[in-house]
Amino acid sequence: MRRKKIGLVYDLRKDYLAAGYSEAEVAEFDSESTIEALHRTIESLGYEVERIGNGWALCKALAAGNRWDLVFTIAEGLKGRCREAQVPALLELYQIAYTFSDPLVCAATLDKAIAKKLAASEGLPTPAFAVVRSEADLPAVNLPYPLFAKPLAEGTGKGIDQNSRIESHAQLEQICRQLLERYRQPVLIEEYLSGREFTVGIVGTGSKARVIGTMEIEMADRSQPPIYSYLNKEECENRIRYSALKEPTLKRAVEDTALRCYQVLECRDAGRVDIRCDERGRPFFLEVNPLAGLHPTHSDLPMIAAQEGMSYEELIGAILTSAFERAEQEQLLHGKCPRPL
Repeated sequence: MRRKKIGLVYDLRKDYLAAGYSEAEVAEFDSESTIEALHRTIESLGYEVERIGNGWALCKALAAGNRWDLVFTIAEGLKGRCREAQVPALLELYQIAYTFSDPLVCAATLDKAIAKKLAASEGLPTPAFAVVRSEADLPAVNLPYPLFAKPLAEGTGKGIDQNSRIESHAQLEQICRQLLERYRQPVLIEEYLSGREFTVGIVGTGSKARVIGTMEIEMADRSQPPIYSYLNKEECENRIRYSALKEPTLKRAVEDTALRCYQVLECRDAGRVDIRCDERGRPFFLEVNPLAGLHPTHSDLPMIAAQEGMSYEELIGAILTSAFERAEQEQLLHGKCPRPL
């Protein structure tokens, strides 16, 4: 029997550094060790693997007539709030099945304000917020301090540091000016929640989506502000203490909120939902990552899986199973699509 062929699409950090991009610009991209782990694991599950590379490499391969049974894509894209949607949109154009969320979901969830609006429209709790698109918007921000400021459409904690907690209007103006200039995108301002922080791992799609576990995020040095910043994520082994959420009542509330958000936002195959509690211990939706990092030991989703006794191979297998099931259902519903012109 012919082994199914999986194409692997990714943004390799060292390739962009070699092309002249800065460390900050490529912070979300993957290391060679992540790609090697994915390649090795997918092969161990019985598939043939072809490393394609980034979105530009995928364009060339498609134009040359290359095809795959499924594309496993973790490509983040380089610019704009729709960058995570670029590879999925291209694969949909060529009618090739792929892992993770579709272009609409990838774009809507990268824009944190859009994701919060969609979640709130379904009655899900999320901190009150405002979007600052230019300095002219600052006088209209009417939220109680303290606040929290971050770029509207970034991941990996980019643009978040010890100054992200805002205590005054003067500080709000200063931080927003800095973020607007550095990241060339709007700034999300939201009410600061003083409670505990969690990230919830989920696999599956729609009614088959299920929580695999929840990980609490705490500062190893309690004297430091509890901010899951870019630096803290990059040096998490020394700066962050991770632990499983055990309290049954809180665990149920956090995971129910996360799963509802994942399903309302129509995420697919796997992802992570970030939850933070207020001073009363009530969980609130912060953001969802429909394209979660997959380094076996450094990324949050595999860490959650390992915490719950789920191997890396089982995690990747669950993602592939969900993606193939979706592809089969879509073919049954819509039949074989006509060949592209």
